[in-house]
Amino acid sequence: MYETLSSFAQTWGLGFFVLMFLVAVAYAVWPSNKDKFRAAAHLPLEEREPSDV
Repeated sequence: MYETLSSFAQTWGLGFFVLMFLVAVAYAVWPSNKDKFRAAAHLPLEEREPSDV
């Protein structure tokens, strides 16, 4: 019984994490997210007044 459950968890767990990785990559390269990521990348470079924090 343990071997069966272990095999099932290893096989489908790997498949699940591969699927989640592919979803994350697809989200990162989706064209409509380009402006959002560009704005986030430039946030550390913006100059703000100390009182704005």
